[in-house]
Amino acid sequence: MQSYAFIFPGQGSQHPGMGRELAENFKVAAQSFEEADDALGFSISRLCFEGPEEELKLTANTQPAILAASIAAWRVLKAESPLSPCFLAGHSLGEYSALVASGALSFADALRTVRARGSFMQDAVPVGVGTMAAILGVEGEQLLEFCQEAAQGEIVSPANYNSPGQIVIAGHTGAVGRVIEIAKARGFRKAMLLPVSAPFHCALMKPAAERLADTLEGVQVAPLAAPVVSNVEATPNADSGRVKGLLVEQVCSPVLWDASVQQMVASGVTRFVEIGPGKVLAGLVKRIDKEAQSFNVQDSAGVKALAGGEL
Repeated sequence: MQSYAFIFPGQGSQHPGMGRELAENFKVAAQSFEEADDALGFSISRLCFEGPEEELKLTANTQPAILAASIAAWRVLKAESPLSPCFLAGHSLGEYSALVASGALSFADALRTVRARGSFMQDAVPVGVGTMAAILGVEGEQLLEFCQEAAQGEIVSPANYNSPGQIVIAGHTGAVGRVIEIAKARGFRKAMLLPVSAPFHCALMKPAAERLADTLEGVQVAPLAAPVVSNVEATPNADSGRVKGLLVEQVCSPVLWDASVQQMVASGVTRFVEIGPGKVLAGLVKRIDKEAQSFNVQDSAGVKALAGGEL
């Protein structure tokens, strides 16, 4: 018997055209995008389907766009397939999609919250003051040493533990640059800046976390139908009373994706289904555990393959 986890992508998975093919072929997907437009008060569906890419890249647009496309895909899969996941999880923004799929957050509340979250994150640090970089091949403890050496009174720290040997750092632009120099000097040649608009998941995001906490006060959290593995703790949470606190803490904390996948595998998960645009998480799963199978559902072909038992 196969045990499934449904996983949801985060920022960086966006592209013009996402969700369009599903909306054209499945009524429930089209209705999901209509619902998203109504909740946000503007046409996020147009932005998903047509772009322009520069507008889609703005984090206040990216976050609700990916969430809308992910939930549209999840609703189609739910309607077409009897699969029931043991766990749900999402990378950063994707944790909100996971919480919608679990029943903890309403779709409309999640959309409005992540749009605000995107604005708060962008406003927290002036453009150019902070950035992020991927450091490949280095282990966590050694990278922490590089960050401490490079800080020089500024902030820089691991932001995403994505998979073995793939860690992203975030912080002040100067400090991030110094980590890259140190890493390359120590033989880690694959260290590069990322094209991001803000230094997510580090202490510079504290103003965003405080504003998000205020926004979440007005959001209702319902019981979870399936546990959601939180980014902050890399452990399953089924307590609705903890959801808001974990989401606020997530803004400044590193995403423990590697440990989250390992936790689900240790709990018996053998198949991971990435639901939403892109295939980034499916690729990371393969790097984390070579025995685990991973699939992607972002279009009709993915839905039919999974629902039809072809995978």
